[in-house]
Amino acid sequence: MTKIGLLARFEAKPEYAEQIAAMLRDALRLAQQEEATVTWFAFREGPTGFGIFDTFDDESGRRAHLEGAIAAALLENAPTMLVGAPDIRPVDVLAAKLP
Repeated sequence: MTKIGLLARFEAKPEYAEQIAAMLRDALRLAQQEEATVTWFAFREGPTGFGIFDTFDDESGRRAHLEGAIAAALLENAPTMLVGAPDIRPVDVLAAKLP
């Protein structure tokens, strides 16, 4: 069972909201290439709120993801497209229902 995860939430500047949404949709391809990423979800909370929730079997997988292309793209675009820095938190998965 997947045991740990990351929860990232961030707020887009209104004029960049659709670009952030497109960037997240495109990031699915990158997440699918990450062998240690068990699940990956990008979501939207209202007009400018976004987030990513992903899970891993171990700490090395979580660390690899944080050092990967998705995190790099998010942090690179943050000063221009986001209201502030992304809030990225490690989480423990207590229970999960997966297909």
